[in-house]
Amino acid sequence: MTTNIHVHLFYGADPRYYRKGENIGCLYGYHHAESADFALTYSQDARERAPMRLLRRALKATLGFDLIHTLRNRAEILRSDVIWTHTEQEYLSVALVLLLAGRRKAPPLLLAQSVWLLDKWPHYGALRRWLYRKLIARADVLTTLASENADLVRQYFGRDATHVYYGLNTQDFPVQTPAEWKPHTPLRIAAIGNDRDRDWETLIGAFGNDPRFAVRLATRRRIPKSLRALNVEIAPASGLRKQHELYDWADVVVVPLRPNTHASGITVMLEAAAVGKPMIVTQVGTLEDYFSPQAAAYIPPFDAAALRAAADRLAKHPADALRQAQTASLQLMSRDFTTQQFARQHVQITQELLQRRQPATRARTAAAATKGATEARGGL
Repeated sequence: MTTNIHVHLFYGADPRYYRKGENIGCLYGYHHAESADFALTYSQDARERAPMRLLRRALKATLGFDLIHTLRNRAEILRSDVIWTHTEQEYLSVALVLLLAGRRKAPPLLLAQSVWLLDKWPHYGALRRWLYRKLIARADVLTTLASENADLVRQYFGRDATHVYYGLNTQDFPVQTPAEWKPHTPLRIAAIGNDRDRDWETLIGAFGNDPRFAVRLATRRRIPKSLRALNVEIAPASGLRKQHELYDWADVVVVPLRPNTHASGITVMLEAAAVGKPMIVTQVGTLEDYFSPQAAAYIPPFDAAALRAAADRLAKHPADALRQAQTASLQLMSRDFTTQQFARQHVQITQELLQRRQPATRARTAAAATKGATEARGGL
């Protein structure tokens, strides 16, 4: 029998519209799980006028998840055998919809992947924690993208979590193992990202107004005027072409981060490894789950001097920088940090979950049959 998988994504990730015409499939690569055994559907974005958009976003800000978007996809959610979600913003709302649907025969199984939830948990109030615990209890499997987050799931909820490794779309970023590395003068530093845990202050503190460095910072987040520097160019890098242009320009890719538990910055690390650029990364978020210290120059958080020294070492020792970039490229390939592998991990988890469900389903069926037979005999 074919298992019907519904992939519930955030509003804006509808594969029908996301990068329309480029044939990339699902944003995170879940489409690679499509097979004769697994049939996938995806949450669909409804067209909405400005007042409804404001209402939906306001409710999302209040609850912490997009309930209106999920309710619009309720029919497909309830028809599915299994639901995959990418962050807590999706699975919390799916869990609420499933609970509101009441007790059902063979209800959909829910794979719930947490990203930012565990970082935020200590700051939530009692009411939000109570609600989220109720919703998390509806999840059949909890997953995370970092081992530290998996540990926090056990600490906060008393449940095991499966560590799933994130993957790169190698169609967008074909892996190129570098054969040489020659730094420019000044050394070209590239940093990119919109994550709330990017530490742009330390980045600019390390390189700002130092003529030995040219910096391009690509982000949609607002950078305070107090951090502006003559040698730091700040602009978003929207679109794949702009991202490739930035990486092509760079000598070194820097991923400056504040302490977090959710592997913030892993997408940029995967991209830097694919394009063959050495990288300097803040040692937080268990990023070493993905790349060893031989593949990236790890530095302590909030340490501008260590960041600048790491860049100086790479510039002074090109052979070491090249070996680091080559190691990162090889680890990306040998550990298969790709969207295909990301999808395969979800397939494996789902298969194991379905296998565990079968004995329970058979037991319930047998119990119902026994009860029916007993009642029938009692009526004779």
